[in-house]
Amino acid sequence: MSGMTSHGDLAAAGLQRLVSFYESISPESLQHLASCYAADAYFKDPFNEVRGLPDITAIFAHMFAALHEPRFIVTQQLLQGDRAALEWEFRFRFRRWNADASQCIRGASLLSFDAHGRVSQHRDYWDAAEELYEKLPAIGVLMRWLRRNASVKP
Repeated sequence: MSGMTSHGDLAAAGLQRLVSFYESISPESLQHLASCYAADAYFKDPFNEVRGLPDITAIFAHMFAALHEPRFIVTQQLLQGDRAALEWEFRFRFRRWNADASQCIRGASLLSFDAHGRVSQHRDYWDAAEELYEKLPAIGVLMRWLRRNASVKP
């Protein structure tokens, strides 16, 4: 078996390539998305559900257009076979509202890798209400009120 690379080795290499990509993401690096994602990869987060590199690329291009200095910090990685989980912090500033205040969203990604070590499925999990909506002027008041009044009090 020497000289052969296992699917797990390819997934491990793909995970490291993906983490490096996210931690150094820039508008220019989006052209290298195909080195991390399969051509027909599936991507879902609280706002988007798309399939294919062009649509995934468009999500990140929009991120750079809408936010100032977006960056990811991967805080934990787990890999088992061809499946992985990442915990991360997404740091940014809004361009149009409260542009001087740094924002941080904490979330997790579940990933599946194909036989070539590229992401075939990417699902992001984060609490849009707590991490984003509560920080916005008008809707934030409503979301904070809902959280206070919907919680179970002992």
